[in-house]
Amino acid sequence: MGFFANLKKKRTIKSNNESKQSMLHKNLKFAAKEQYKQIRENLSFVLPQDEKSYVIGVTSSVRGEGKSTTVINLASVLAEKDKTVLIIDADLRIPTIAKKLGIEKTPGLSNFLVGKTEKAPIYSSNINEKLFILPSGDIPPNPSELLGSERMARFVEKLRDSFDFVIIDTPPVNLVSDALALSPVLSGLIVVTRESFTEKRELKRCFRQLKLSEVKVLGTILNDASEDHAKNYRKSKYRYYRKSDYLKTDYLTPKPEDGNNADVTDNVGNDEKKD
Repeated sequence: MGFFANLKKKRTIKSNNESKQSMLHKNLKFAAKEQYKQIRENLSFVLPQDEKSYVIGVTSSVRGEGKSTTVINLASVLAEKDKTVLIIDADLRIPTIAKKLGIEKTPGLSNFLVGKTEKAPIYSSNINEKLFILPSGDIPPNPSELLGSERMARFVEKLRDSFDFVIIDTPPVNLVSDALALSPVLSGLIVVTRESFTEKRELKRCFRQLKLSEVKVLGTILNDASEDHAKNYRKSKYRYYRKSDYLKTDYLTPKPEDGNNADVTDNVGNDEKKD
């Protein structure tokens, strides 16, 4: 008995949030898309070389830092390099992947893990023929237990035979333990932060928990970076690499002429405080 349902198109629903769509995949501005491509190339230096495929978790310290948008855009640029990529929305508490992509969220991962569906409902995307999506499904009462279950571990191992990359959107580390429950099946974890939003104490707490759980951190991504910050980073990046075990990549946020902030990440400050 296989793990996967037949790959098929998932019925789309109408999305009225055009501003968020402008921050995703093909609608990204040139500078922002190039930054995602740079992250894609940087991953080749930090991922284990002895694995046949990679399972990458993406998390943050708190909500609103742009991790779900990062998941979609990173998966998209990986697929553009002729890699088969699966996005899993494992944020089973407040899922947003399906909403951002304008698709239905159920059935999905949770339905499969509790046995309501015999096979995982994996769907092809309209972004790239190499990109596939497993939505979150119905919100369960025990997300951490499901994600840390033997069924989830066997499922992820089976996915390695079918996909070059599995990108998993996980809840923030400081709020729940779900990302830590997934850590044994991950090749590594990416931590997303956001300039002028992420608090230093929250980020330190996040890395403290990851260190205690012996999670392999592939790097950090700074969303919504100002142009001045990006310039300063470029000047000091070689010194930074010598002093840190973590790979850091800035998103250079384009600034439109009217002065409004054209976020590469979720514009949570203006519309919703969810990632």
